[in-house]
Amino acid sequence: MAKTKQNDDLFEHLHALGVRKKVAKAVASGAKGRKRTEALAHAAIADLHSAGDAIRERVLARDSKRSEAAKKAARTRKRQAANRSATARKAARTRTRAKR
Repeated sequence: MAKTKQNDDLFEHLHALGVRKKVAKAVASGAKGRKRTEALAHAAIADLHSAGDAIRERVLARDSKRSEAAKKAARTRKRQAANRSATARKAARTRTRAKR
């Protein structure tokens, strides 16, 4: 009876943390044998680690390539705006001289 209670507690805890019901039940029950259960547990842990890494990379740390690309685009826009401005000033001077 105590083992069933522990299994139920582990199942409920895993399921509440967001582990899929089927995986939580398989890990908690150990019905398919100890080696199979350990393999499932290791696989579940590896999947959770990779999910955590993906979250850290994409949400918390932000994608560095994307950030660099955005900075490059901003520099390009700034440079092109400066070129347009310089060309407009030059054209204005030319028009002013032509009127005289």
